[in-house]
Amino acid sequence: MTQPTYAELARVVRDHAGRLAASLVHLVGDFSAAEDLVQEAVEAALTHWPAEGIPDRPDAWLYTVARRRGLDHLRREHRHRQKLALVPWPAEPQPDHRLRLIFTCCHPALPRAAQIALTLRVVCGLTTAQIAKAFLVPESTVGQRITRAKRKISDAAIPYRVPSPEDLGDRLAEVLAVIYLLFNEGYLSTGGDQPQSHDVADEAEFLAALLHQLMPTEPEVTGLLALIRLHRARAGARFDRGGEIVRLQHQDRSLWDRRAIADASRLIARAAAQQRPGPYQLQAAIVACHAEAIRWEDTDWTQITVLYDMLLHLAPSPVTRLHRAIALRFVAGPAAALAEVDRLAGALSHHHLFHATRAELLRDLGDTDQARAADGLALALSTNPAERSLLRRRLNWS
Repeated sequence: MTQPTYAELARVVRDHAGRLAASLVHLVGDFSAAEDLVQEAVEAALTHWPAEGIPDRPDAWLYTVARRRGLDHLRREHRHRQKLALVPWPAEPQPDHRLRLIFTCCHPALPRAAQIALTLRVVCGLTTAQIAKAFLVPESTVGQRITRAKRKISDAAIPYRVPSPEDLGDRLAEVLAVIYLLFNEGYLSTGGDQPQSHDVADEAEFLAALLHQLMPTEPEVTGLLALIRLHRARAGARFDRGGEIVRLQHQDRSLWDRRAIADASRLIARAAAQQRPGPYQLQAAIVACHAEAIRWEDTDWTQITVLYDMLLHLAPSPVTRLHRAIALRFVAGPAAALAEVDRLAGALSHHHLFHATRAELLRDLGDTDQARAADGLALALSTNPAERSLLRRRLNWS
């Protein structure tokens, strides 16, 4: 064990504590009791780890403490005494429990926004602040959604299980959204002092693969798995040795995992063959256009713009329109792209990427003063340390 700094301690606790809830709900059968056990395990870690060091398996350490406290809790409850002798307590959390809990949280009796927020908080361990940033809504709104959803699950006695095959489709969109948002948080973190979280990205890829095993003929599941694997295939070139972001056009493409890109492209083809296009398949196809280009100059921006048009037809959103405008810059020029971006001011004025994109386009058009102002707004809104560093460098250059 090594002596941890406070930042290291906080990061490890944050990364591992949240995901304990899935297995603990499975074992104690109650959201509130599971969260109490997680909190007790965190408090124990904050007491012991500063002096003893972070253990080699923080997740197993936290789970062992929570499991012991759970046993004590059950022993104190008379109605659980007979049940206690039959409970097969595992040595550490079982991965498939998380998928079951995701389907539980995504029950159709809950509003869609509440389903996703609850799952990201309880199953995946994201903070309410991280979830609020993903949804572009106030943190208090997310907190209320989570509280109401937990109460609804308890009051309605919603079962903890993967639904029967005929009921899977009713929850699939929400389950996919949860895994997608989880991966986004791991790929480019909105909280903490690290630009990315490999553990969170690993978790998202694992859940996507597990869901693919459960539903191998569902094209959107295949599309999401391909999307995640395409992004991860390029991970080795995204940051330099100092942890700074390397923009796509400047990445060393020899560091990309070409075998993984080819495998993901085959997944996209397999999904497309079913002729049921969906948003995750289209997003994967867009990333594939980037990943399959040997050089930045080889990028097929016209095809990417067409794919964004198809995506907007199926799942319109301001963020997708913003990304389409970024692609349009390389097809029709910065003036046309800026006109598209400016139309999104009402919807995305609190989104840092909106202002960062405006800054790039304004700089292309020679308006350095307005570009600098836009970069300043983006910096004020960004929470990712690598993105903030990039924005500061741009401000210093201008």
